Amino acid sequence: MKAFVLDRYAKKGLLRPAELPDPELRDDEVLVEVHAAGVNLLDAKIRDGEFKLILPYRLPLVLGHDVAGVVRKVGPRVRQFKPGDEVYARVDDFRIGTFAELVPVKESSLAPKPRNLSMEEAASIPLVGLTAWQALVEKAHLKQGETVFIQAGSGGVGTFAIQLAKHLGATVATTSSNAELVKRLGADVVVNYKTQDFAQVLRDCDLVLNSQDGKTLAKSLGVLKPGGKLISISGPPDPAFGQAIGAPGFVRLVMRLLSAGVRRKARKLGVDYSFLFMKANGSQLREITRLIEAGAIQPVIDKVFPFGSTNEAMAYVEAGRAKGKVVVKVR
Repeated sequence: MKAFVLDRYAKKGLLRPAELPDPELRDDEVLVEVHAAGVNLLDAKIRDGEFKLILPYRLPLVLGHDVAGVVRKVGPRVRQFKPGDEVYARVDDFRIGTFAELVPVKESSLAPKPRNLSMEEAASIPLVGLTAWQALVEKAHLKQGETVFIQAGSGGVGTFAIQLAKHLGATVATTSSNAELVKRLGADVVVNYKTQDFAQVLRDCDLVLNSQDGKTLAKSLGVLKPGGKLISISGPPDPAFGQAIGAPGFVRLVMRLLSAGVRRKARKLGVDYSFLFMKANGSQLREITRLIEAGAIQPVIDKVFPFGSTNEAMAYVEAGRAKGKVVVKVR
């Protein structure tokens, strides 16, 4: 099969196009013929070596976390899928590799593709959809009438999270220079980050979904009401996360030190800080499918690249100007 391979960690390094043997299938896995793959900042961060402590991959490695495609073959323990089914998934850590013609996916991480989406649209959903779901629903239990500040509303996670928060009945504030797009998705308050400081505009939020740098993270604590929650998907990792992934002692110590400042500041303000590293989850993806098929959430795609231009797609995502998601069309 054709694939794009990471040979060594390197900042802004290129993936190598290669011909590889078809992947081996485990008993609880489904072999998916990749039709489209979502491109995420996480792929670039892994390529740059930023996640070596959290995700100690062995190289060479095929990158890619999002897939939409057709079931080619199933393992002997698989019960819910059969060859020919149209599916989508965020593949599991240590089994990533959707920048390829075939990828094995654990049955429990897979879901039927939404009937009303194309393969490219479906491939744009899993990682950002599950991130938003696990932050707003699973971790924060966001309720009707609460106020949430979702940073970078025009980005991949932002465009999905705004729609999900609105569906849950929350008041949504966001930062974006594209007010028309985010208002169409459901944002109530739009702060233009080019001309405004969100810390001067927002206050008394119940929840902040942080996806930006450390400076933004520190400022975001101040827009929460006492008892509010800040969930960060861009770090720093906290001790609870280190424990959850069973990280070695020295890695947990590093996480404790990295997050000490923000946790201390959060305690002083009477708010809660936690780090979220999204996990593959087929049953949550089925919930998301229901919302998409009901019309409550729509994919937002900026650009679709051909498979041969996977490196260009990665560079485009890294530049940070994409409105919504970037997808590679494999088949």
